[in-house]
Amino acid sequence: MKDTPVVLITGALSGIGRAAAIAFAKEKARVVVSGRRADAGHRLADELRLLGAEAEFVQADVRFEDQVQALIERTVSRFGRLDVAVNAAGTEGESAPVVEQTIERYAAVFDANVLGTLLAMKHELRAMSSQGSGSIVNVSSTMGIRGAANLSLYTASKHAVEGLTKSAALEAAPLGVRVNAVAPGPVETDMLERLTASQERKAAMLATVPLKRAGTPDEIADAIVFVASAKSSFMTGEVLRVNGGRTAA
Repeated sequence: MKDTPVVLITGALSGIGRAAAIAFAKEKARVVVSGRRADAGHRLADELRLLGAEAEFVQADVRFEDQVQALIERTVSRFGRLDVAVNAAGTEGESAPVVEQTIERYAAVFDANVLGTLLAMKHELRAMSSQGSGSIVNVSSTMGIRGAANLSLYTASKHAVEGLTKSAALEAAPLGVRVNAVAPGPVETDMLERLTASQERKAAMLATVPLKRAGTPDEIADAIVFVASAKSSFMTGEVLRVNGGRTAA
């Protein structure tokens, strides 16, 4: 049991987070999934158990430190340690030009994507540093190194996530903990449908991808599992871009 990793995933109830939870469960990891919707969380935990994993759902909103701290403490209390943390919780916010953005919209995006990642890493690193090992994988985006019209807040938040990842990696390296990020391009999720809003706009976006398609959540989950694992043991402070070649040019 000691060799079976304990994996925590925030934002696990949909999209990439959900796919990551299933991927780790198939690896027979011990998995704690977290999100804001209790019914969906308990259903996911049941699904993971059917795959042969020990699994538990802990309800938490990453925008609130007391809930994040309780989530990490519950994980360590339940399984005795924390080996891998995947910080996938986030939101795209509302699309709008810069001149129409508001303080409220800024707070909605940055509290979830940036503050949530910061608080998660703060408490994950505390748990991992005490055991002298661990791997954190933050979920960024192609927009972490590019701009996007009408998506200024989401884009800025993902730039911030990548900055946090690199800074945390430098601090965590002497503690035996690795911190990296996976940055997907367009992926077949509800978020992509919301962002494109029509089949015509979706097709136009996918035409900019050299592979001429969206990725699947499973493809991103496979990348997350790799980055989290010992197979990438000399990798820290890096961003793995999985986007069908969209940032190659």
